[in-house]
Formats: sequence, structure tokens, C-alpha cells
Amino acid sequence: MNDQTSSTPEPAPDDERFMRLALALGRRNLGHTWPNPSVGAVIVKDGVILARGWTHQGGRPHAEVEALRRAKKAAQGATMYVTLEPCSHQGKSPPCADAIIRAGIARVVSAMEDPNPEVSGQGHERLRTKGIVVDIGLGAEEARRIHAGHLTRIAHGRPYVTLKLAVSADGKAGLAGRKQVAITGETARERVFQMRAASDAILVGIGTVLSDDPQLTCRLPGMFERSPVRVVLDAQLRVPLSTSVVATVRETPTWVFASLKASPIAEEILLQRGCKVFRVDERGGKLDVQQVLKTLAEQGITRLMVEGGPTVAASFVDADLVDEAMVLRAEKPVGAGGIDPLEGMPLESLTGRLASRGNEKLGGDTLETYERP
Repeated sequence: MNDQTSSTPEPAPDDERFMRLALALGRRNLGHTWPNPSVGAVIVKDGVILARGWTHQGGRPHAEVEALRRAKKAAQGATMYVTLEPCSHQGKSPPCADAIIRAGIARVVSAMEDPNPEVSGQGHERLRTKGIVVDIGLGAEEARRIHAGHLTRIAHGRPYVTLKLAVSADGKAGLAGRKQVAITGETARERVFQMRAASDAILVGIGTVLSDDPQLTCRLPGMFERSPVRVVLDAQLRVPLSTSVVATVRETPTWVFASLKASPIAEEILLQRGCKVFRVDERGGKLDVQQVLKTLAEQGITRLMVEGGPTVAASFVDADLVDEAMVLRAEKPVGAGGIDPLEGMPLESLTGRLASRGNEKLGGDTLETYERP
């Protein structure tokens, strides 16, 4: 059964407004509900919002259950707007579909069907068999963006990958020899922190760690705790213990990916410090990024932000693993000695295979967004 292909009835008055609210709630905890999707739910009766809910950190409680808890007995005869099909299977918590039925909800407006084989239309069907009116499809396009990590993990066994690049006015990403250079301005850097906060994990290569010693956290007021898991590609386990990603591992998790040949002693030292270490095969002398993504998905990661240098960025582009690209165009040039943003390939190798979603001014810089067609 595929409810997604069924015709969507004409929305009732205010349906779109309430679904937009549910979608906004779904975005609220992006990056913090993995391995579950970040869902939003709104309960309405007679045009009055009774309760709101969103998936909490770690994936529980689910948005629908949270909204029902807040609405209490007033949910009887109400309409629920939800950004993803309510679950119908027994996981770590009971099925949301059953909770909706028990609460006496009369109508459910669901943005999209959940492709998870354990759900896949069964939640909607269970509601219908109990006499609940189910309308599907309102807000589907935006819901697919919000739930892109969940959808990609189910369909492809890997996280949804966003590649962030900062490119100077003369098309460069930095200076030769990995010398540090500021390319974008403060407004753009703040947006990058926001992007990190909406990601489950952020990935860089060992070269970036050695040259920049980045913190890879969300350094905005009140947002440090929303910092994603830090992932470092380090084939030979060369990461120094003094670097920020290791020294602060008790505050923000750090996962290191190494080759099968890397030193077991170096691995044990990192484990003792609190890092996680994963081993994957090499391909062409570099870590197999497809295996890296598969392992991340197995660990529950659904949304990955790649923020590495030209070598790491090019490896993801070459493997056709970039689902979304965020290209920050700076107004200032780097000048002589600048290096390209993608090692060994033009930037068009990335942007040419994706569809533009438009531009946004960030101070003196411009953010260009691309996604798979």
C-alpha cells in the first residue's frame, strides 16, 4: 500500500497554517533526535491550538505522544497535524498510532508516509480502520527536506550528506601549505554554527585537524550543547592528544575513522581518552568514504555535515555522495598561492550535478544552496 500516491483532498480552512507550525516544530530539534526523525505535531479543535509536540533529544518521546500528553482529554474529537506518518510498530516506545486512537483524535493530517518498512503506510491504515479521517500530502515537499536524513538512511543505508564550502572571490578555498586564512565574514560564520546545530555529525579530515585545530562546535550563545558528534578521517591515527577534538571529547563526542593497518596502540590511547575508533577499508590510498557513511548510519547518524578541506570534499564529490551543497561565496580574494575548493576537480563537478535552490546574502558574503534534483 502506498498512501503517498493517493489523491490529497482539498485542504480545509487553516490546514496549511497548522501544518506550517508542525513543520516548524519538526525543524526545532534537527540534529538531536537521531536515530529517529525530528517530527512536529499540532493538535487543533474548532480552530484553536490545544497542544504542540516535537521529538525530543535522543528520539523520545515522539512528537505525537508529547502533543497528546499536553492536550489531555481535550484531544477527543480534535485534528492532529503531523509531519511524518505516526509509527505503528512497537519499538522502544509503544506505537504512536495506538496513542492517537486511544485519545479519540477524529482526523489526522499527515505530511507524508514513512518509508521505514516497519511503518510504510501501516500507521495510516491503522488509524483509518478505527474510523479516523486521514489526509496525506499537505506540506510534503518541506517535510521531505526536514526528514531527509531519515529518508536517506532508510533508502540508501547512509546519512544525508551536506557539503559546506567557503570560496573566495577568486575561486579559492585557502592558502597552499594549509595556512589559515579567513575567507568569509562573521555573519556567514554564525550561519555555519547554525548548520552544525542542525546536523547529527560533522566530518573533517586529519589535515584540517593538524593545520587548524578546529573545535567543530556551535559557538553561539546558548547553543554549545547542540554541537554535533565530531568525525575525523585519520587513516594512520595521527591525531595528537592535545588537539581540541581529543582534549574536549568529554564535552562533545569525537569519532575517529582509521584504516585496518593503523596502530592498535594509538587506537587504545584514543579509546582511553574517550574517543570512539572505527576501522574501514582503504580505496586508492584513502579511507573508503562509502564505508564510513555506512558505519555512521549503523551508529544512528542520519544528517552529516562535511566541512573538511579540498581532499575530503573531493572524495565525497567523486563518490557522488553529496546530497546538498552549501557554498559560501566571499567578497574578498585569497590571491596568489590560493588552492581550489575541490582537489583535482573544478567546482562545477559539484554544482553542475545538483539543482540550485537559490542564494542568500549573509553580510558581504553570499550563500548558494544546491540539492539533488
